[in-house]
Amino acid sequence: MKKRNKKIIMIIILIFALFTIGTKVLIGSENSINSNYSFNNQNNQNYTKNNNNNGYSNINSNNSNNSNNNISINSENYKKYYDAKGFCDHVIDGDTIDVRGVGRIRLVGVNTPERGELGYQNATDFVKSKCLGKTIYLDIDNAKNKDRYGRILAIVYVEDIGNLNKELLKKSYAKILFIPPSEFNPYEWT
Repeated sequence: MKKRNKKIIMIIILIFALFTIGTKVLIGSENSINSNYSFNNQNNQNYTKNNNNNGYSNINSNNSNNSNNNISINSENYKKYYDAKGFCDHVIDGDTIDVRGVGRIRLVGVNTPERGELGYQNATDFVKSKCLGKTIYLDIDNAKNKDRYGRILAIVYVEDIGNLNKELLKKSYAKILFIPPSEFNPYEWT
């Protein structure tokens, strides 16, 4: 019986170790990106991926002294510009995603087709291609941070396009859904 218990304990430890290592690889994969990206946040601050420090730099060209205005966004200081960040581990549909450590996110200001409606699959596939398995940044609506289903209302920022909510509108995957109160005005995105 003791031998069997030792084997079970060893198997549990091995599974835990593999899970821990696998999670670190998945979460740490954001630092292995070898491409440059740039995007704007809601305050129209422009950021670009900086591979030298695994962060983002503010490249606001309105200031002639750009070198003193560089801001690096990384895992330590992202809260200065966004409310939360997390790893997208599930896409429900074109306007709802699950973010590990944050919860279920409803993209504020947009409405994509529901299951069974024309355009549902295109919108869902687009969001999957931009979010699933990636670290995303959230600007949570301060005027009303949850909808009636308890989902967090936010603008989702992804590395290669920036404001995902805005991009869904630009590509006609979504229509504007403005429900006051909201700090964001999706009519400004089109």
